[in-house]
Amino acid sequence: QVQLVESGGGLVQPGGSLRLSCAASRSFISIVTMGWYRQAPGNQRELVASITPSGSTNYADFVKGRFTISRDNAKNTVYLQMNSLKPEDTAVYYCNTNRRIQAYWGQGTQVTVSS
Repeated sequence: QVQLVESGGGLVQPGGSLRLSCAASRSFISIVTMGWYRQAPGNQRELVASITPSGSTNYADFVKGRFTISRDNAKNTVYLQMNSLKPEDTAVYYCNTNRRIQAYWGQGTQVTVSS
């Protein structure tokens, strides 16, 4: 069983930056496509960014040019660097594989963008 633990969220002003981390309990992120997702109150959970085992990345249009996903296989950790944050980026952020395995959903990390 894999556990994914998200961290790094917080309160930030518009235009600010945060770096989220997703730590896996064992080595496997190097062989699967990992993704960051987010869910705002009243909204469905949506894909923000993903990274394949080969390092190819994909971003939702609403974060292109602002967010960067990366991976450190040695640390079993996936990162999401978020720059130029907007109030509409406020949500709980989660990581999971691209298959959205139910058992892998963690508690997420809250990101609040507000002045």
